[in-house]
Amino acid sequence: MSHLKIFIELTRLNKPIGFMLLFWPCTWGLAIALKENQNLDLFKYYACLFFLGSVLMRSAGCIFNDIVDKDFDKKVSRTKKRPIASGEISVLASSIYVFTLCLIAFFILIQFNFLTICLGLGSMLLAFTYPFMKRITYWPQLFLGITFNWGIIMAWAAINDNITLEIFSLYVSAIFWTLGYDTIYGAQDMSDDEIIGLKSTAIKFKTNLKLFVLVSYLISIFLLIYVLKDYIGLNITTIFLLMFCISLLYQVLKLKNTGSENYLRLFKFNNYSGLILFIAIFSINF
Repeated sequence: MSHLKIFIELTRLNKPIGFMLLFWPCTWGLAIALKENQNLDLFKYYACLFFLGSVLMRSAGCIFNDIVDKDFDKKVSRTKKRPIASGEISVLASSIYVFTLCLIAFFILIQFNFLTICLGLGSMLLAFTYPFMKRITYWPQLFLGITFNWGIIMAWAAINDNITLEIFSLYVSAIFWTLGYDTIYGAQDMSDDEIIGLKSTAIKFKTNLKLFVLVSYLISIFLLIYVLKDYIGLNITTIFLLMFCISLLYQVLKLKNTGSENYLRLFKFNNYSGLILFIAIFSINF
């Protein structure tokens, strides 16, 4: 049981917000692609595959991140008890977990067409480069957005076997969504990160944190409106699109320098935002 507990802590399976934030963009890509394809059975099948892939790749990414950051994690109060940092599991054993999870994810990936397979392999490169970004730039959250929302393009390509300006615009919108919510998440560790020399947008914009998150979310909203402009009217799509916008603005209004619990709560709220936007996009098919 202790090994299972360590594995769950390593992969953050007890914190599903991570793989859900990876999965929601995949559903957005699938939902907007459904408009072109109209194959609901294929949509359901691919949604299951993308969900499994999200769980697997997020789990592998968490372990790899902990391997890379083990020396830093020991110095941060929020992360010092992680299994690798605390010495509960070796780097070798953790690396075997990473390889196994990636191998299973690869078998899922090859169920798709050639374009999606190539995009998926590219996403693995992004995922394993991300942990190094906070060492060299104040914009690791932007890089995370590029990585975490890659599933939008993959999902579209899986159904339509191409890439369009429409789906790329949705992808860029999602990048700014991630830039906003991960800046909120990064605010939890600002003090410790500054001491040990790690960088983040939370640190770069710490005196204007609320403004930066607001601008990021507004860019995301404007791009999203551009993508869905043909479907806006007196309908379900518009109602849920408005709810999504309100959910982001709510986070900005509630964003205060009151400690890590406030930041974490607002970060987790994005799980609802992701679901709401999925409903908005999915509803264009009916």
